[in-house]
Amino acid sequence: QVQLVESGGGLVQPGGSLRLSCAASRGIFNINAMGWYRQAPGKQRELVATIMRSGITNYKDSVKGRFTISRDSDNAKNTVYLQMNSLKPEDTAVYYCNAYIGFTDYWGQGTQVTVSS
Repeated sequence: QVQLVESGGGLVQPGGSLRLSCAASRGIFNINAMGWYRQAPGKQRELVATIMRSGITNYKDSVKGRFTISRDSDNAKNTVYLQMNSLKPEDTAVYYCNAYIGFTDYWGQGTQVTVSS
């Protein structure tokens, strides 16, 4: 099991940047996959980015080149990040951290990201 706590959301103008953090309650380097999902009002939750135990990353097409997922090199910090650049209004959503452990999905409480002028 793992507890996940997201932070770093907020209001930003189009073209701006935010960095989301996901603090895990246990070491993350042995977790099969961790990722960021988002859910906009009236829409289904969708995958934004994932990072595998191997370090391989994967991104939703619309965020490629703008978002970067990473994990802290200091194992004790147990944190996964999502650096978001060149933000667009359509990136507005609640962003959730996810960990996939033993065929089970674990979720954080979410952090709101609003992109608006």
